[in-house]
Amino acid sequence: MPTHMTRTALASTIAVGLSALSLAACSAGAPSTAGATSAGTSSTSSPAASTVATTSATSSPITSPITSPTTGTTRTPSATSSGPATPTAAPATSTPGRATGTATVVRTLATGIDVPWGLARLPDGTVLVSARDSFRVYRLDVAAARLARVGTVPGVVSNVAQQGEAGLLGIAVSPTFTRDHLVYAYYSTAGDNRIAAIPWDPSAPAGRQLGTPRVLVRGIPHNVHHNGGRIAFGPDGYLYATTGEAQQPALAQDKGSLGGKILRMTTAGRPAPGNPFGTLVWSYGHRNVQGIAWDAAGRLWASEFGDHSEDELNLIRPGRNYGWPQTEGRTSRAGITGPVAQWGPPEDSPSGIAIAQGSVWMAALRGQRLWRIPLDGSATTGTPQDFLVGRYGRLRSVLAVGSDTLLVTTSNRDGRQSPATGDDRILLVRVI
Repeated sequence: MPTHMTRTALASTIAVGLSALSLAACSAGAPSTAGATSAGTSSTSSPAASTVATTSATSSPITSPITSPTTGTTRTPSATSSGPATPTAAPATSTPGRATGTATVVRTLATGIDVPWGLARLPDGTVLVSARDSFRVYRLDVAAARLARVGTVPGVVSNVAQQGEAGLLGIAVSPTFTRDHLVYAYYSTAGDNRIAAIPWDPSAPAGRQLGTPRVLVRGIPHNVHHNGGRIAFGPDGYLYATTGEAQQPALAQDKGSLGGKILRMTTAGRPAPGNPFGTLVWSYGHRNVQGIAWDAAGRLWASEFGDHSEDELNLIRPGRNYGWPQTEGRTSRAGITGPVAQWGPPEDSPSGIAIAQGSVWMAALRGQRLWRIPLDGSATTGTPQDFLVGRYGRLRSVLAVGSDTLLVTTSNRDGRQSPATGDDRILLVRVI
């Protein structure tokens, strides 16, 4: 793998096919010290079979009025003033991932960012980046490796001084961005977590292009840890959000609470048509989901922090109970949907995920690595592989920007370890 690429070649690489957006994850693990290496390094995977358990999702899905009983995805709804304007129907099938693959860091695109947490691609191919503890939003020109400040989200409160996980978290781009110029943010205040729509005026001076947030959902449970925070628009055109149980495990099983859930909503913050309980709740029994992504068949996958036993990769079905706090990891308990794959926290503490080349690519915080989990429909195929182990420290967010190209962010300034010079950074990674 070459250690550098020309701007023209890089632009060509990134322009190839667009995979599902991924929005990634929060902090876990004890404080440690890690450095970073220069870009252009090729990684081979380390043995992982002894630490990773995989299983197929065998429970039958719960269906809703517009939910497919075979894939758990939704048909394209009609556009309304508060719903998706131009949702795209998902393909019916996806290509299985190869049994083994590779991940190679092509270059470092940006450095010195204060915990890059959310990534979202704009229609022109540039990428928005949210910085958790500075509350800033940046725009990354991937081909030129140029980062520009867009603005600062007001009213955000970080608790990094407590080694906490609150702040400016996920970010998403409106499906009708070319018409409405709206971006969406998930952020923390002193007392709750919120989701807001924010107008963006690219003609305004750099650093002052964001308007006043319009809060869509407030009152999402908040604490030092377990604040959730990923948001993304699904192939059905609706906005999905992951929430933590805010260190109150019982909230995960309370379908009347917004904590410990995956939510699905219109662009007005209302329950989306077809939600299984008629509320914002899409699935429940979650501890702290940190990453979500859709495969080519429209199936929703999610990475989730376990407690002291098992971290999880889950296939999300509407209305399902994913077990927390009654279960953690694989289970035969009636009424509980177990994970497709699971890890011990030292190897994982999962964050953001993306899907490319038929595999889930999952960032690990405490595990300080990038996992590759090959998929075949709703199950895994082959043994998960890990790459970049310990080379760049804690890894947080992953975004597919081409059919074989990812952005991966580090998270070494999040209060859990001593950052290296240049942290935090955004890496361009080529995958197979």
